[in-house]
Amino acid sequence: MDIQLLSRKYAVRKLNINDVDIIYDISCKNEIFYKYHPPFVTKESIIEDMEALPPHKNYEDKYYIGFFENDSLVANMDLILGYPTNEIAFIGLLMTNVLYQNKGVGSNIVEDVCDYLRQLGYKKVRIGVDKENPQSNSFWHKNGFHIISEKEYNVMELVL
Repeated sequence: MDIQLLSRKYAVRKLNINDVDIIYDISCKNEIFYKYHPPFVTKESIIEDMEALPPHKNYEDKYYIGFFENDSLVANMDLILGYPTNEIAFIGLLMTNVLYQNKGVGSNIVEDVCDYLRQLGYKKVRIGVDKENPQSNSFWHKNGFHIISEKEYNVMELVL
């Protein structure tokens, strides 16, 4: 996968341990997210997220990436290819910088990512959303995702 093709507008690159401070900066300002998804972010929890893999996946399938405008981190995403089945891509996290929220930026990123995943042959994109978080549920519904199951969170899916 050529991660640069995940966005038509932003520069995209893999994030690593050297990026923890900038990831933390945008994450800790997203108070609504952590109100419904405790515990509150720490630098250690960011590193854990960078390294976390779902069952039967390896690091070749994981893309912990950042979307940049010049030197500013606009958003970060945890994307797992081929999970839970080969034709599905799973977004483990999309965190948009609060300075870019409510301007269509997150929706633009989701649209571009989904367009590229479709080109790669994926049939669906899936995400888990905290049931009680009205902001997250509204965002994903607005972007065409529908609830396919309810567990301790809403499993939402978009057919590409």
